[in-house]
Amino acid sequence: VQLQASGGGLVQAGGSLRLSCAASGSISNINAMGWYRQAPGKQRELVAAVTKGGSTNYADSVKGRFTISRDNAKNTVYLQMNSLKPEDTAVYYCNADVTMFGFIRHNDYWGQGTQVTVSS
Repeated sequence: VQLQASGGGLVQAGGSLRLSCAASGSISNINAMGWYRQAPGKQRELVAAVTKGGSTNYADSVKGRFTISRDNAKNTVYLQMNSLKPEDTAVYYCNADVTMFGFIRHNDYWGQGTQVTVSS
């Protein structure tokens, strides 16, 4: 299973970015998908997550500014980030809880990370 993230970049404060992450491979089912971020010198933290059924969960710091969504047919998760702030600067990682064909157990998989930089 591979997760390919894209959409990061440099943006001014108040701007917007949209991240995408597509999962590929021998995938039977994807349960939760989410986005995490890690700023320099800080621990990785959950930004937002979405279940297969569409239930969402957000970090308090991004509520009202970020929106997570997914396309189950494309095994893709998106993160629309609006009203970006300098403190949103971090490497963003996508995550998926995946069951592969022929297996019962599910495992966590991670994308390679995409840099988001917000200038003041």
